[in-house]
Amino acid sequence: MRTSAVVPLLLALAACGGGGPAAPGNLPPPSVPSASACTALGQAVSGSTSIVNGAECPATNSSVVLLNMKDASGAQNGSCTGTVIAPRAILTAAHCLPSATASINVFLGTGPQQATATFAAHPNYRESNSTAYDVGVVLMPADIGRAAVPLLVSRDARVGETAILIGWGKDATGVTSTLRAGSATITAVTALTLQTTYTTSASSVCQGDSGGPILLQEGGAWAVAGVISANSTLACSYGDNFYANLRQAEIQSFVLDRVPDAVRR
Repeated sequence: MRTSAVVPLLLALAACGGGGPAAPGNLPPPSVPSASACTALGQAVSGSTSIVNGAECPATNSSVVLLNMKDASGAQNGSCTGTVIAPRAILTAAHCLPSATASINVFLGTGPQQATATFAAHPNYRESNSTAYDVGVVLMPADIGRAAVPLLVSRDARVGETAILIGWGKDATGVTSTLRAGSATITAVTALTLQTTYTTSASSVCQGDSGGPILLQEGGAWAVAGVISANSTLACSYGDNFYANLRQAEIQSFVLDRVPDAVRR
């Protein structure tokens, strides 16, 4: 993993600094074009340019949802992305659940927002090391009514394979709160993180995509291999993207202890 500073992708009012990019390396372009990335959710593509070098997806029945965080006064203090992994559970990033967050409303892409029951960040997450253990779980008081996306627990991610990135964050023009998907190539795998790098043929995640899934294909289906965590730069069309690795034992244990009915592959 890179040792320079990285930028958590929580969409909030405050700005933060970043570091420089890493070379993309001699890796193949993703085998799934970014324009077709929404099909990983079983949905058609609208044709809009989005994420950063991706496509806008219909949100009506999406399993990837928008999280709006509120402070103790009820004011919004950020927004993130989450993935439905069980009838009442949403996977997101730990940095989306700071101590200042008193409540979270979930927007499913249609209808009123829904209040959560509880939420928790991984106990090992630290802001000083923002890509390590950057995983959180949000639990709902009733069934969400969306299909659960399976967790990829049967194998490690592989450098060079195609990944799908999905989130509600900014696109290349700065538009937010629209569901988008793109594709990229895995450029590095460590015990704690996965990595992709923006290129002209690959997508990038941006502010507000935090907590969304990076999907890999296993057994003919797409499964969550990691959680969108950070960029190496505030310029989302440049540099590296980092994801919490769900295969890491403590991360996987944290998620499955809280969501024993999570779908798995």
